[in-house]
Amino acid sequence: MREADPGLFGPDSVTWQVHADPVMWVAGIRALYLQALHPQAVRGVVQNSDFRRDAWGRLLRTASFVGTITYGTTAAAEKAGGRVRGIHRRLGATDPDTGERYGVDDPALLLWVHCAEIDSYLQVARRSGYPLTDAQADAYVDEQREAARLVGLDPAGVPAGTGELARYFDTVRPQLAATPESDEVTRFLKAPPVPWPLLPARLAVWQAVAGTARAALPPWAHELYGRPAPSRAAADRRLRTAGRVLRAVPERLRWKLPPGHILGAMDRLGPGSRPSAHRLRRPQAPS
Repeated sequence: MREADPGLFGPDSVTWQVHADPVMWVAGIRALYLQALHPQAVRGVVQNSDFRRDAWGRLLRTASFVGTITYGTTAAAEKAGGRVRGIHRRLGATDPDTGERYGVDDPALLLWVHCAEIDSYLQVARRSGYPLTDAQADAYVDEQREAARLVGLDPAGVPAGTGELARYFDTVRPQLAATPESDEVTRFLKAPPVPWPLLPARLAVWQAVAGTARAALPPWAHELYGRPAPSRAAADRRLRTAGRVLRAVPERLRWKLPPGHILGAMDRLGPGSRPSAHRLRRPQAPS
């Protein structure tokens, strides 16, 4: 019988373990706050997106894309990447000050979105208590160059470790700024629209999660947004609390929630493919 396809990353990758952790939801919101600080990138979202009317649909589609490329078959991941590239090719945005028209698939913009996302996943995971060594953090950044390829980037030009990722942010920071569009995104993230019966849940849950994600931003991002940065210790306490609460939810319950890719991967590959931080503690065979 033909061996089941492990997909682009496989059960022994750092990506396979990290993306199963529930703090990825917090990390995804941090990524949105960070991505909104690139004027051209956020303009592309605001001018093309229906995120104001379809907030939850957009978030779930993003989660589904990450789940598919992480836990789906190779064919499913490549198909998802092709669909994203096709959408990006058709979209553009206009600079309101200069009238310049540009494509949202500009490699510089794709690289910003990728790096803001990967930095957010890694920062939130580690600071919330997920056990990653420095070498494993570097391996995660390197693995994610495959995700960058799927959205249309040349992996050779994408950071391959945490040091390169930090240098990328040092290079790009002069291009970043708070804008009316970024303010619109942050207002939305503080209080996304929900049916009125869910307003208490938004107050009790969403604002705590979004506030924790916002606190986890780097100090320079808080400075650009024009607000004082919380201390690193205070932000980390919030992240560790969020990690404990979210990880206390039974895995089988969390994994049944949309998009459900983890259970699909385990059905395809067997119980030995179950994501777990314990896999990262296993000694690796010499290459």
